[in-house]
This record gives sequence, structure tokens and C-alpha cells, in this order.
Amino acid sequence: MTGAETLAQKRPVSVAVSPWRPFLPLVWLALFGVLALLLAVAVGSVAIPPAELWAVITGEGSSLHNTLVWELRAPRALAGFATGGLLAMAGALMQILLRNPLADPYVLGVSGGAAVGALAAMLAGTGAFLLSGSAFAGALLSTFLVFGLAHGTGSWTPARLLLTGVVVASGWGAVITLMLAVGPKDKLPGMLYWLMGDLTYAQTPWPALVLLVLVCLLVIPLGRSLNVLARGPLQAAALGVAVRPLEWTIYILASLLTALAVTTAGSIGFVGLVVPHMLRLVLGNDQRLILPACALGGGALLTLADTLARIVIAPEQLPVGVITALLGVPTFLVLLYRSR
Repeated sequence: MTGAETLAQKRPVSVAVSPWRPFLPLVWLALFGVLALLLAVAVGSVAIPPAELWAVITGEGSSLHNTLVWELRAPRALAGFATGGLLAMAGALMQILLRNPLADPYVLGVSGGAAVGALAAMLAGTGAFLLSGSAFAGALLSTFLVFGLAHGTGSWTPARLLLTGVVVASGWGAVITLMLAVGPKDKLPGMLYWLMGDLTYAQTPWPALVLLVLVCLLVIPLGRSLNVLARGPLQAAALGVAVRPLEWTIYILASLLTALAVTTAGSIGFVGLVVPHMLRLVLGNDQRLILPACALGGGALLTLADTLARIVIAPEQLPVGVITALLGVPTFLVLLYRSR
């Protein structure tokens, strides 16, 4: 046997791999999201069988089922999907920026700042546009407070950032309590229920859905830069990434996502913590895959949580924030224990 024949035998055989194969999990997550939406519109005080649901989708269902699906359940399910996707993406962006799996809009006080801004607009009797703008301003202010105080004259550390976020969140909680104490009594029940996270009064899901799609289209081309930034600002700068503009982009996007999620469904915690971490355990840490996966996985999770909130004590309904807290608190404690 000649040397060339031996080399040919030892050479590994190349197998053609589709360039779309790494993104196959997104297809499965999209299917999971569709199933979550179908379950949300089919389950409730009046159950809709699969055959009747298909008839409603094709425009041939009864008037009662058409009203239930298109006027009541579908808008709420889509609003829940959009809110979950917004919160999960905001959490993923913060975790990239801070290189900390404990970063989350709720834990770091960003949701609290957005809630204060939204409540202030509600007390002032402003419209929906000013409500969203006020929530965005509160979220942005809270972001600057947490990141600025945690950075100080040194660098971020997980313990310092977490402590700063907890303190700022507690401060926003005190402000919310003060606003509830001095606010009009007729608005108090609705404000309290909204603060617990509720999709009952979500009027239209389209602004949140449009923003979710736009942010996905914006951050996917930035995936390579975000992958480098996740390793640290010094390494990113050495590899030619414009670190400061990219960090400001993440600041603003995370605040905007959180603000619109809060104005849509109130203060819902732990979605931005649980979903990105679980997806990274399964899919790895490529941001080109993780960020759209967070949009789909967070949407599906919150849709299922809201469905459970509607049926667990039917005919009464639980705030969806209760369900996400019951899921998120144990997960947060496990992450905190492992981060030692």
C-alpha cells in the first residue's frame, strides 16, 4: 500500500450539513408557540373542541365560538405571547451586557421603574401613547440608576449588580406603595390588579407584536458582535467591535422592550430570567440563535401561564404574574446557589 493510499484512507469523510440545521430549534419553538396559542383559545369556561376550533379558524364556526375566539381569547393570547417575548428578549440582552445569568428586568428594578412611570400616567389620566412613553422613561431611568450605581468607579461584579438592582427595585416598590396610598380610591382596585401582572384588559396585541418582530430583525444581524461582547468589553474592543455604541443600543432596547411589556400586561416577573437561562442550557450561547429563541420561548411560556391562570380556579382568574412568580422564584434561587 502506497503512502498516498494510506493517507486517503485516514482522511475523514466530509458530510454535507445544511446551513439551516443550527436554526432547526427555532422551527420547533415556533410550532410550540402555535400550539400554545391554539390551546389558549380552545380552553376556558366554554371549551371549544378541535373540530369546532378548525371551523372557527376557517370562518365556518358558530357565532358564539367566533365571538369567544376572535374577540376575547385570541387578542389576549397574542398579547400574552408578545409580552412574554418582549420580557425574555429584554432579559437576554441584559445578561449579554452584564455577563450575568441573574440579570432580569424584574430583578434589576427595570420593571419597577416602568411600572412607576405607567402608574403616574394612569393617575394623570393620559392616553395610551403617553402611558407607553412614561413607562419607557421610567424603565430607562431605572436602567441608568442600576448600571451607574453598580459600576461606580470600578467594574461590574455579579454581587454588586444584584445588590444594586434589589435596592433600586425596593425603592420603586416604596414609590408604588405611596402612589397607591394617595391615589383616588376608585382607581385603586384596577391599579392593584394591574401591578400583579394581568392580561384581562390587554386591549390590542399589535404594538407589542410589531415591536417584537422589529427588535428581532434588528438584533439578529448584531449576533456576532453580541457574541464577542458577551466575552467582555476589552476582548470586544480588541476585535474591532464598537463597544460603547453597542452597549447604548442594548440599554435602550432592553428599556423599550420592558416598557411596552409593562404597559401591555402590568408588572410580570421572572420571564426574562427563566427563559434565556433555560434556552442557553439547551441551545448553547450563540446570540444569533438565542435571541429569536427567547422571543418564541418567552411568548409560548407566558401564553401557557396565562391559560393556566384562567382555568386553575375557574370561573375566577388569577393574575398571570402569580404563575410566573411561582415558576421563577425557585429557578432564581437555584441560579443564585449555582453562581457561588
